[in-house]
Amino acid sequence: MNDTQQTKGQPDLFPAALFGLCPRCGQKTMFASVTRFADRCRACGLDYDRFNVGDGPAAFLTLIVGGVILALALLVELNLDPPLWVHILLWVPLTVASVVGALRVSKAMLLILEHRNQAGEGSIDRDEADQ
Repeated sequence: MNDTQQTKGQPDLFPAALFGLCPRCGQKTMFASVTRFADRCRACGLDYDRFNVGDGPAAFLTLIVGGVILALALLVELNLDPPLWVHILLWVPLTVASVVGALRVSKAMLLILEHRNQAGEGSIDRDEADQ
């Protein structure tokens, strides 16, 4: 969305996802915990439960982050040959932080895009079903 299409109060996609901003009013009310959505926006009352983000990003991001961390760990091992405890102290926290951070941002992006595109579960037109 550019500035001419954007309605008042709606934040841009990337800052909103990064900071957990409500897609309707722009307040920091999207998350109740690190990766769990709040039930609704405390400022404008937007019901976050009606959006179905699911756990799709979790497996995808874990594989991507795992590949990146593995490549970095191999580079460190082959170039510096540190002891095992250095690998544990370096890669375990970095992996956890990367997965959780990426999961939070990707879930927020999906929720914001669902809100902006008015996406919902598909349904059969009742008039066509009656015929």
